[in-house]
Amino acid sequence: MLNASLPVKIMASLDCADYLHLIDDIRKLEQGGVDMLHIDIMDGHFVPNYALGTNLLRKLRPQTKLLFDIHLMTEQPEANTTLFAGLGADLITFHCETTSRLHQMVSLVKSLGKKVGLALNPSTPPAFLSYLLPYLDMVLVMTVDPGFVGQKFVPEAIGKVEEVRRMADAQHCPIDIAVDGGIGEKTVPLLKRAGANVFVGGTSSIFTGKGDIEALARDFRTLCEKN
Repeated sequence: MLNASLPVKIMASLDCADYLHLIDDIRKLEQGGVDMLHIDIMDGHFVPNYALGTNLLRKLRPQTKLLFDIHLMTEQPEANTTLFAGLGADLITFHCETTSRLHQMVSLVKSLGKKVGLALNPSTPPAFLSYLLPYLDMVLVMTVDPGFVGQKFVPEAIGKVEEVRRMADAQHCPIDIAVDGGIGEKTVPLLKRAGANVFVGGTSSIFTGKGDIEALARDFRTLCEKN
């Protein structure tokens, strides 16, 4: 169950935007009321795809005041954390499957003055992160296998969100729980009821291609803020 004291936050998945008109899309997202850009960094190893690079981020950072969540879908994320922190990340999220030095990685992100998130793939049990909850700002529950947009929602993720929220509440950790993958009209109510408060909008909501991005972003926020 969602902690009533936690605000609903909206992220827009930049990987779903129109790369040829990226600044135009970002301006519409700003006007549409999103809180943060969710920026997937893929290395072709941890996930079988590549997306978004350092040169693009370097040019984007001065163009918007929207917060950046850098989602490292990469092996050995500790090798690049300082780099992405310097490129303007506000939150750095990495996958618990990618390193055996989870506590050191969390400490590294914090030492750089950034908020830290830990992501769980659909096959990864929530118990994996229980001892780290007091040190985290966010847990990202992947509701699809990471790497490609437009995948089918994994319904078992709802129970995972519930379990993470129960664990966080039991440890008195008011952390954000984000969900990413197939997040739209049918899944938002279920995930919010389970305890999610951060919703990543992609091809199922903001970037459907069936309307203006600004209007779709507003509609998505309205949907996510419904009781």
